[in-house]
Amino acid sequence: MSKLSNPQISENILSEGKYLGTTVTKDNLIEEEIKERIAAGNRASFANQKILQSKLISKKTKMKLYKALIRPVVVYGSECWVLTENIKQKLLVFERKILRRIFGPTQKANGEWRLKTNEELEEAINNKNILRDIKYKRLSWLGHIERTTNERVAKTIYRMQQDRKEGQE
Repeated sequence: MSKLSNPQISENILSEGKYLGTTVTKDNLIEEEIKERIAAGNRASFANQKILQSKLISKKTKMKLYKALIRPVVVYGSECWVLTENIKQKLLVFERKILRRIFGPTQKANGEWRLKTNEELEEAINNKNILRDIKYKRLSWLGHIERTTNERVAKTIYRMQQDRKEGQE
């Protein structure tokens, strides 16, 4: 247990715990949380597998289902994540797997089938991948924090981070 140095916040910080369904650690390590989120996304994807692979449903509708049912499961709580290159790669791999199910294979001129490339998938979704969604959510959350009163704990912690960064410059 450790305490924050700010006198406005006198609560103890646990080394690890669940808060609103998200694993929170003292060191803000989120690798396990990301693994849990991706596993939950895989479960949501598997539950909708027949819909995502159906030829009777348009790709546009499948994308709406993905964005409404599967992606939110994965990005829940992502406003507070520290995204390393490793984590970004895991999230992109997860998304591409789902997108390949939705868009299916491509037939070559000689009649052979192949999987779509990463570039073709990015083009199909207009570069609006899961990482852009997370960045949007983070900016939206930051705006929320900026609009809150100075007495709120989240704003106090945000201000502490800003003071710390200014002290390092």
